[in-house]
Amino acid sequence: MKSTPHNLIMSALYGGRKGDRPPAGNPTSIVCHGLMDTTGISFPEAHLDAQAMADLALAGHEILGFDTVMPEYSVHQESAALGCDVDWGDRDTMPDAKSSPYADFTDIQVPENILEKPSMRVVLDALSILKRHVGDQVAVFGKVMGPWTLSYHMAGTQNFLLHVGLGEKEKVINMMRQLIPVTVAFAKAQFRAGADVVCLADHITGDLASPRHYEELLLPIHKEITAQIGGPLILHVCGNCNDRLELFAGAGFDAYHFEWQMGPKNVVERVGQKISLVGCINNAQTLYQGTPDDAYGQAREAIEAGVNIIGPECAIPLATPVDNLKAIVSAVHEGY
Repeated sequence: MKSTPHNLIMSALYGGRKGDRPPAGNPTSIVCHGLMDTTGISFPEAHLDAQAMADLALAGHEILGFDTVMPEYSVHQESAALGCDVDWGDRDTMPDAKSSPYADFTDIQVPENILEKPSMRVVLDALSILKRHVGDQVAVFGKVMGPWTLSYHMAGTQNFLLHVGLGEKEKVINMMRQLIPVTVAFAKAQFRAGADVVCLADHITGDLASPRHYEELLLPIHKEITAQIGGPLILHVCGNCNDRLELFAGAGFDAYHFEWQMGPKNVVERVGQKISLVGCINNAQTLYQGTPDDAYGQAREAIEAGVNIIGPECAIPLATPVDNLKAIVSAVHEGY
């Protein structure tokens, strides 16, 4: 009997027995114009309406053939609930925060009912809709922002990084610690709503901060968060993180979602025995500008390197051709 997509994903995530084939999945968005056109669902509707959000996520499985469904396409669900003025975008643009309510690093006022704020409630409702629809056949992914990312949404990216660079350690840690309960509560609520796995995105990438900054400021917080949440977690960090790879592997996450530029063989050799790996098909050149053959070739290379779950390296560009995404699915089925 063939393994279900759900079982393939969960086994790969925990480093269990290999299933009939490698699974295809993306803990960040695979929404593109082709899926919008086929479903008749676009942005900003899919950021704000639970049924639209769920239906668009389902298309990733039913139309593309991915083994996962993931209904959160924005990085601003929590920041909107925390007071950011968010422009929810349109068919061609992703949401963007237009304000930084805590640029002065004053104490953050976290609403007592934050999970009921519309921008967070909609995700929980969409996850419940998806779980009722796919049951245990397809892996349902959730997504939350970590305290580093939430902090630069609250304070403004350049302003937050300026405080990091100036060595204002106490200010930076204090802000992040105030946001730990938001990340933890949203992740736990997503598991209760039906998520099998939650992606924690926290963009402490090489072009924003040093490995020392990660080790001193954020690693202890990540260890606390992973211990508190308990459920299966995927860490997502954009960019080249080769200089902090082993630190990520020791932070308590079950998997790490990484970019092609880091080198699939290199990442597997260095940390593949410590943490499961997800990725890592290049977005800009391969998926957006390349051909199905290009996408297929990179997927096969990632499979042969030993990457556990095969998919794009990050949320894909909205104009990514559908056929390039389908080529990833062809690659994980080929020869199995």
